[in-house]
Parts: sequence; structure tokens; C-alpha cells
Amino acid sequence: MIGEYLLFALAGAFVIDLLFGEPSNKHHPVAWLGKLIEFFIPKLKKHDDNCAKKEKENGIIFSISLIIIFGLAIYFLTFISLHLLRSIAIIIVLALILKITIAIRSMEDYAKAVTDALERCDMHDARYNLSMIVRRDTKNLDEQHVLSGTIECISESTVDGIVSPLFYYSFLGPAGAFIHRVINTLDSMVGYFDNYYKDIGYMSARLDTIANYLPARITALLMVISANIIGADWKNSIQILQRDHNKTLSSNAGYPMATMAGALRIKLEKIGHYSLGDGYENTTIEKCLTAISIMKMTTILFCIIFCVPIIILLNLIGWWNLLFGF
Repeated sequence: MIGEYLLFALAGAFVIDLLFGEPSNKHHPVAWLGKLIEFFIPKLKKHDDNCAKKEKENGIIFSISLIIIFGLAIYFLTFISLHLLRSIAIIIVLALILKITIAIRSMEDYAKAVTDALERCDMHDARYNLSMIVRRDTKNLDEQHVLSGTIECISESTVDGIVSPLFYYSFLGPAGAFIHRVINTLDSMVGYFDNYYKDIGYMSARLDTIANYLPARITALLMVISANIIGADWKNSIQILQRDHNKTLSSNAGYPMATMAGALRIKLEKIGHYSLGDGYENTTIEKCLTAISIMKMTTILFCIIFCVPIIILLNLIGWWNLLFGF
């Protein structure tokens, strides 16, 4: 029965996401989490002779504490819902929790905001919209690099914003998905390598690398299949994946991005950092829209091939009853 609830909640989360997208930051739990992290960042810093060591210790304690607190909170919310609510209410609660952790429509909306600006020949607006979803300086990027940055973000977000939370949902339910969202949010806010963040963000960056290790590689393989289904160059995607996956600073990001570059037959480049793919064809708005299609197809395949079978299998062996005390 619990497995059935989880499967219906999985479908419900996608329906909610596709119909409504992301709530405003004022009403978004992940935005609240971000504000909490932002509040504590200055408190993690030290200004004495042993500051590096102390900052690293503070960062480790803070990140692990946050993961435990939110993981337990979502677990007990799920536990209480399963024990006290009726079927429809249970599914709604679980679907809403899962929806918080995935972002399909919002990624598409961000990408289309960039492409719409480019269609209007408004480079200022295109660069601004790109700056909302990437860490790099976008002020002087040309159209090719604006589109490259957008497609890179679509590729990486297929892991961070879709496959990874679904991966952990399949084993641990809503708490697993939310724990990944906490880890990913920590990494996006403090997982930098500059002097200010490198020590307080050490554990957050490492946890994000570990959490996304398997999902990134599964995503790359499914992107190859997706490319074949939608008519992109799946053979080239395999070649570029094998050749370029280790060119990025992140040991995970290169997998989906290299695969996408190969499938689209384009070059994805972050100036001064990496270049993925051979650039057989220009990076265009149409390529960006194809990247969105690959993202969606990869999501569908992951649910069919991975999520649904794992949830059913764990239900058959009694894992969900054990986890939630039935």
C-alpha cells in the first residue's frame, strides 16, 4: 500500500510541477532554506590564527546538522501522514513534498526566458535571464555563449533538479528527495572554492559530489537513449561523453553536459574553464529547445526504468513497511 502511495505521489508531483511550476520565493520552502543558510554563513566564519580549521569544522557541523534536522522533519511528516490521513490526503501531502524538490517546468521557463530575449534581439535581457541560473559572469557573453550557458544549465539541472531527488525518493521516500535538496542548496550557496567559502563550504561541496555521483552517470546514459528517441545524434553523444566527461571542475557535471553537447553536435564552453563537444553545428535557439526535449525524455525514462521498478521492488520485500513502522 505504501508503495502505491509513493507511485501516485510521484505522478502527482509531476502534474503539480507541470501545471503550476515553482511558487514565489515568498512561499517556497527551498527559498526559506536558502535564507536560513544565508543567515548562518557569517556565523561560520572565524578571524583568528586557526580560522581555516575552525571554519571547516563549523561547515561540517552546520551542513550535517541541517541535513539531519530537515531529513527527520520530512520523515516524521511522512510517517504521521501515512498513519493518520486518508489515502487521497496522503498522496497530496507526499506529492507536495516531492514537488518541492524537483524543477522541470521552472527550468524550461528559465531557458525560454533566455531564448525569447534572443528572438527579440535583446542581449541585455538574455544575459540577465541567464545570470539567474548560472554562477558565471554573463555581462559580456555573446549569443553563442549565452545559449551555451543555458544548455549547460539544462543538462546539469537534469541531474540536480530532477534525477537525483527522484533517485533518493525511490529508496527513502520524500525524506530522501528533500535531503538531496538540502545538500544541493548548501552546495549552491557555500560550495565555492574561493577564499571566503572554501573552508565553510568544504563538506557541502563534498556531499553534493557524493550525492550526485550515481545520478549523474545514470542521467548521461539515459540522455543517450533520449537523443536516439527524439532524433538527435546519439552516436556522437556517446563519443563526446567518453572523451569530454572529465573536462569540468566538477566530477559529475561533465557527464550530462558532454552527452548533451554530443547529442546536439555543438560546443558547450565556459570561457577559461572548459570546452565540451566539437561544434559541428552552431548553438541555436532550436538546439536549446531540443535540449529541453532531451531533459523531459530523460525524466520519463528514469521514472519508467528506475523509479517505478525500485519502488515496487522495495514494496514487495517489505522495505516501506519497515521504514514507516507498519
